[in-house]
Amino acid sequence: MSGGLLVAGTTSDAGKSVVTAGICRWLVRQGVKVAPFKAQNMSLNSFVTREGAEIGRAQAMQAQACRVEPTALMNPVLLKPGGEQSSQVVLLGKPVGELSARGYHGGRRQALLGTVLDCLEQLRGTYDAVICEGAGSPAEINLRRTDIVNMGVARSARLPVLVVGDIDRGGVFASFFGTVALLSREDQELVAGFLVNKFRGDVSLLEPGLDMLHGLTGRRTYGVLPFRHGLGIDEEDGMGVPPRERSRAWRNVSQRGTVREPDVAPPVGEDVLRVAVCAVPLMSNFTDVDALAAEPGVVVRFVDRPEELADADLVVVPGTRGTVRALDWLRERGLADALVRRASEGRPVLGICGGFQVLGEHIEDDVESRRGSVDGLGVLPVRVRFAREKTLARPAGEALGEHVEGYEIHHGVADVTGGEAFLDGCRVGQTWGTHWHGSLESDGFRRAFLREVAAAAGRRFVPAPDTSFAALREEQLDRLGDLIEQHADTDALWRLIESGAPQGLPFIPPGAPA
Repeated sequence: MSGGLLVAGTTSDAGKSVVTAGICRWLVRQGVKVAPFKAQNMSLNSFVTREGAEIGRAQAMQAQACRVEPTALMNPVLLKPGGEQSSQVVLLGKPVGELSARGYHGGRRQALLGTVLDCLEQLRGTYDAVICEGAGSPAEINLRRTDIVNMGVARSARLPVLVVGDIDRGGVFASFFGTVALLSREDQELVAGFLVNKFRGDVSLLEPGLDMLHGLTGRRTYGVLPFRHGLGIDEEDGMGVPPRERSRAWRNVSQRGTVREPDVAPPVGEDVLRVAVCAVPLMSNFTDVDALAAEPGVVVRFVDRPEELADADLVVVPGTRGTVRALDWLRERGLADALVRRASEGRPVLGICGGFQVLGEHIEDDVESRRGSVDGLGVLPVRVRFAREKTLARPAGEALGEHVEGYEIHHGVADVTGGEAFLDGCRVGQTWGTHWHGSLESDGFRRAFLREVAAAAGRRFVPAPDTSFAALREEQLDRLGDLIEQHADTDALWRLIESGAPQGLPFIPPGAPA
């Protein structure tokens, strides 16, 4: 077998990432050597490969679905938003500068098409199949001229396109039809058909609509995937989590009130452990707390008010693309005072990456915010200086008597002047700080850390002795593969991947505007 497929979507968050992962896991279970690919990703949730390249976490998750090691080839362009109008551009795993949206779409993006196609060609030369993920919608007619992630890459590489629609949002038939009808004749020739995602109810009631859609477009539906809870692993951003409100100051989707709670088993001990995560602006790698939420008896919720810290046994200040902005936000909302008070009372606080920097004494930032000297919260003996070169690493070590692995993505360089050593950072009493993302995925270390937190909080919480985060992740990926195998026409998908889009697909007017 040798082939490829582009999984596009009618909207952002239609389910492209999980569908791509599901197809990858289904294929690898058939003995196919398969790799994921996303030409351009916009995300603050990123990962560091073994060669020290930064890529989107969604592509790292998809590589795991393929049972292969992630590489920079799988996500050659990563955009990391830094505010309203600009993003850091990461090319082949390394940052190459900041660009405004107008500057990127105005010419820089099209110039990257050659790099993107070269990466895709290298993957196709190595693997039996490459399953590509699009971004947003392929019918963004204002951006089609410079597109390198949807129809631009499909046209250049002659990839068949499968359009995913989220029926849970409503309007999926109109979205499918409108998506095709807004594409040029040449683009439409590659759109093979549709995949309905997140369906609830009796499929037989949907089938007449699917038949009518086929009659209107000449394109078949390749499957109807039922709604399943807990499948949105390693989301690209916070948009995958239902928001309650928007912060006008930062235009950042708030995750306040979002709860991540295990439903696999009751607590081992007599008490649950409550974790509050400060939903700071430009929050990055909030997936760090997924390993906590995987523990039976640990309830994780995202908060943005000081009173919501009162009953928390552990408060996590997560990573952020805007450390100084996050510090301002914490102060404006009264969370900064609550954190300082909590630390002085010996109640557990964990700062990760940007959150670690916030807890320090002083920040010198002429790179990210360009604000110069800024005082931190002063609860950890750390002084941070922002360097222009980004630290990208995959460290390993020992803490609390257990082996720990993680990954680092930061411009801030920490000078630790006191406290007790903790990974690359320090701890003072029950306040902990480190740049290491992903450390809580190390099972032994996570259990040891939670035992300390429970003791400090006075909770009769006992970590489960056999929780394996890696095994739970594998189970989730297998569930994605099961969805494809059980609810998609896999024979037709196989032909599509191997042979390309069917010939003679009809043109649906009006097509793309001139």
